[in-house]
Amino acid sequence: MARDEKNAGEKNLLAVDVGNTTTRLGLFAAGELVGTWELTTRERLTADEARMQLAQALPMMGEVVPGAAILACVVPSLTDVWRRALAATCGERAHVVGPGLRTGLRMRYDDPSEIGADRVADVVAARETYGAPVIVVDLGTTTNFEVVDADGAFAGGIIAPGVALGARSLSAAAARLPVIELRAPRAVIGRNTRAAMQSGVVLGEVARIDGLLDAVTAELGREAPVVVTGDGAQAMADLIRHEARVDDTLTLRGLWHLWSANRRG
Repeated sequence: MARDEKNAGEKNLLAVDVGNTTTRLGLFAAGELVGTWELTTRERLTADEARMQLAQALPMMGEVVPGAAILACVVPSLTDVWRRALAATCGERAHVVGPGLRTGLRMRYDDPSEIGADRVADVVAARETYGAPVIVVDLGTTTNFEVVDADGAFAGGIIAPGVALGARSLSAAAARLPVIELRAPRAVIGRNTRAAMQSGVVLGEVARIDGLLDAVTAELGREAPVVVTGDGAQAMADLIRHEARVDDTLTLRGLWHLWSANRRG
């Protein structure tokens, strides 16, 4: 075991991934993920409210008491809120994924500061777990592709509207279109409005992911493992024609690796 990984177990870690829709918590002891929790991301939140959410969630995740924290946040207005809440909860300043944090990644991105914190964590964990090259498909408010090339560098990726966002936009823009359940219809050709929308939204997303995976693989010039994570990852992996591995804790594990590489002491 590498020296930094062995020493990283000296403190229990609370990892927080604040997304646009969902906030995910992960509790690590001796480098192992021992508990997870999900919260709805609130647009307006005070540090005291975030601290209360942590106080309620932590007992549900086990008996481990966190002494350190790392934060990935894609909602700028909530970064300082969660940073203060984590400091109060863990007793020390939290690491925040962003400029100044060591990632160990070579970046082929034009401006690395533009890369979302969750995407960085995904890439770090994917490379550590599955090697290189590897392609990550992260499903959420957006559908993100993250591509690690054969040299282990972050080659770039793709950002598209997520399937739930697409469904909501469709219903909001057309008065006669209902809100639909996000599941695959029995047939591509819908025989009613809801089935037709499910075909367009869900099967349309499946076709888009498969098509983009074909294009990314061609551009890489070789096959690469595909890892699917995020909301509805298993359902999507079952629908696409590419062989894919489902990894529900990819982002949280990436945060642990980032903390391990940057921890104090």
